[in-house]
Amino acid sequence: MHGLTPSQTIGPYWHIIEHPEWADLTRFGAKGERITLSGRILDGDGAPVADAAAEIWQADPPASELFPGFGRSRTDAEGTFRFITLKPGPVPGRGNVQQAPHLAMAIFARGLLKPLFTRVYFAGEPANETDPLLNQIEDPLRRASLIAQPAGQDGFVIDIHLQGARETVFLDI
Repeated sequence: MHGLTPSQTIGPYWHIIEHPEWADLTRFGAKGERITLSGRILDGDGAPVADAAAEIWQADPPASELFPGFGRSRTDAEGTFRFITLKPGPVPGRGNVQQAPHLAMAIFARGLLKPLFTRVYFAGEPANETDPLLNQIEDPLRRASLIAQPAGQDGFVIDIHLQGARETVFLDI
């Protein structure tokens, strides 16, 4: 009989965030609409989580030699993460229903036995109104916790609240 590997916090695995270049998904020469996604990871009291890691994945554009489709960023003393990537387009989901442009995100931090999974959508995308996942979230404030807002030229910002009144919507996957 095979047992399950027990979960544990990221603690002994900090080497996974020793490569800051992984936060730039365009580093191999990817072409397309470059954007910067930044934000902060905050605990239940609104304090920055200075020792977390954020990972993003995106299905569009597809991964290639020039574009890994995956990135990782550590947080700094202010809890800030930052990615450079290509703006995703819409992708088909379950049953080929079109999903709005988004990034999948995982959060690793002290005290979390398993990563937290969420999505990052982009403000102003018409497809947000018909996205199947966003439409399951009735509370407008909770829905807004998944939508990055424009910040400067070619930038978006989103804060991830691990718990509390402004908790980000996390997915059970």
